[in-house]
Amino acid sequence: MSDITTDELKQRMDAGEKLNLFDVREPLENEEFNIGAILIPLGDLPTRIGELANLKDQEVIIHCRSGARSGNAQMFLMDNGFTNVRNVLGGMLDWRSKF
Repeated sequence: MSDITTDELKQRMDAGEKLNLFDVREPLENEEFNIGAILIPLGDLPTRIGELANLKDQEVIIHCRSGARSGNAQMFLMDNGFTNVRNVLGGMLDWRSKF
């Protein structure tokens, strides 16, 4: 399990890399500011995990506001068989402070 910095994520996005990027914040937070990730609020993740089933052996990047909820999502996915889940360190707070 390894995390990803906002700098690395931004670099990969700017390079046009196709990423499996998910936002586990609430809809209002996503509406206020987002970086194009697929929104699956943390509370909905257990019932929507099937939407991610084909990504179990691929890199999945999870972000939230600060990195706490996405850390919980990371652990949940790994406990459910996902092998490469990366948490965005510092979340959107760090992203917005830099970019």
